[in-house]
Amino acid sequence: MDFGFTQKMEEWRDRLLAFMEERVMPAEEVYAAEMREAGDPHADPPVLDELKTEARSRGLWNLFLPDDRWGAGLSVLEYAPLAEITGRSPHLAPEALNCSAPDTGNMEILAMFGTPEQQERWLAPLLAGEIRSCFSMTEPDVASSDATNIRCRIERDGDEYVITGRKWWSTGALSPRCRLSVVMGVTDPEADTYRRQSMVLVPMDTPGVRIVRNVPVFGYEERGGHAEIAFEGARVPVANLLGDEGSGFAIAQERLGPGRVHHCMRLIGMAERAFEVMAQRAHERVSFGKPLAAQGVVQEWIAEARIRIEQARLLVLKTAWMIDTVGPKGARVEIAAIKVVAPRTAMWVIDRAIQVFGGAGVTDDVPLARLYAAARSLAIADGPDEVHMRSVARRELRRFAPGA
Repeated sequence: MDFGFTQKMEEWRDRLLAFMEERVMPAEEVYAAEMREAGDPHADPPVLDELKTEARSRGLWNLFLPDDRWGAGLSVLEYAPLAEITGRSPHLAPEALNCSAPDTGNMEILAMFGTPEQQERWLAPLLAGEIRSCFSMTEPDVASSDATNIRCRIERDGDEYVITGRKWWSTGALSPRCRLSVVMGVTDPEADTYRRQSMVLVPMDTPGVRIVRNVPVFGYEERGGHAEIAFEGARVPVANLLGDEGSGFAIAQERLGPGRVHHCMRLIGMAERAFEVMAQRAHERVSFGKPLAAQGVVQEWIAEARIRIEQARLLVLKTAWMIDTVGPKGARVEIAAIKVVAPRTAMWVIDRAIQVFGGAGVTDDVPLARLYAAARSLAIADGPDEVHMRSVARRELRRFAPGA
């Protein structure tokens, strides 16, 4: 196994760390002030456009795409440490680099499965950061942790597909720049279990597409929102099919492999941010006659946090290396494992940091409460931990089954 940082990776890290230190971190307070002034949780504050312009001028744009026709030409392993760095400011940095979900996953599948016409209409403006998109897979009325439960129908009617169903957690759909929803639904309910679903590209201004509401996360109204969307007989041309009929499940798996590495490395970046403010706070505060840093229990938390972060990072980097060498299918167990480990690590570290801050930790005076809300929700997003634990257990049990 070789997933150490090469000179190329170190050079990219240096460039991104400089951008974060010089521009992104100082912009956090400006961003918050502009959002308050806008009075709209889904507004596009001017400072974000300034960061995007600066990122493009520094060549820090579309870093997640391995195809150098559209991105930086970095492998999953090469991009992983960069994703971690952006996780230090998860509500600002990824979008500043045009590397934020769900656009990254949508761009990946458009690059892999889109027709030239689909790529020209949707991929090109997404790569340029001119528009945003959402991904409509999860449904409120079924257990969407089992994708075979999907009930949204995509029925062919002549030269059109008719989409009928309800989706939620369509992240980013409330952005004024969101122009496209990638919708997964059932095209053939009689087909084999994993050939029933397909994906279609649905413009957000299509008649019959109705945003029902925004779904807050722990009370936070995130920019772009997490929309519940009703598709009420929405019609799109047959040419809007992504890939082949019945390939929806396979496309979803391709989308989620590298995407989970991105999520997990950003979670590690969030944990590092929490670790940093926790350690600083421990030196600043005095309790019962001595600094918190001198309290045995706080020292134990600091040590445990460092150990957990290092363990999680190594596992995610190994997974990224495996995706590059044997592909997402060959790394599916490792992908399942990091999906469990990374949120748990981030939640534990952030929780301890909140405890060190005391009452201030649960306020918006420090970033910990918002970081915790994001980390906790990621233990469900892209599949709940229990599903991934089952995948790992089944693989391990097969190794020891009689006759194996």
